[in-house]
Amino acid sequence: MAQQFDSKGFLWRFIFALALVYVTYNPTGLSYYHWARDAFLGSGSFMTPPFALVSIILLIGWTVYLRATLRSLGSFGLLLALAFFAIIIWWLVDLGLLGIQNESVFSFIVLFLIAAVLAVGMSWSHVRRRLSGQADMDDVDE
Repeated sequence: MAQQFDSKGFLWRFIFALALVYVTYNPTGLSYYHWARDAFLGSGSFMTPPFALVSIILLIGWTVYLRATLRSLGSFGLLLALAFFAIIIWWLVDLGLLGIQNESVFSFIVLFLIAAVLAVGMSWSHVRRRLSGQADMDDVDE
C-alpha cells in the first residue's frame, strides 16, 4: 500500500534535493566539485575508494532526481519550472532585494532554487494526481 503524499513527504524530498545539490557544488569550496577538481589537478592517483564511492552515490542521486523530474514534469514542464524560479531571482534583483555583486550568496540562492525544482519534480506526479484525480501509468498498482 502506498503512503499518502503530504507536506512532510515534500519536505523530505526537498531536504534530500538540497543535500544532493549542495554536496555536489557549493561556493564554500567544500563540495564534490572542489574535491574532484583538486584530485584531478593534483599529483598522484585521484581514484581512491572514498572518491569512487561518493561519485557513484552522487550519480545515483542525480539519476533518480533528474529522471523523476523529467518523467513527471516533462521537458516543457521542467523549462517552465526553471523559468518560474529564474523570474523570481530576476524580480528580487530588480527590486534591489538581491544583489548579484556577491557571487557566493547569489550561487547559494540559485542552488537552492535548483533543489526546489528537483523537489517539485519528484513530487509533481503526486500533486497532479491529487488535483486532477488522474493517475500516471506508473501508478496502476496503487
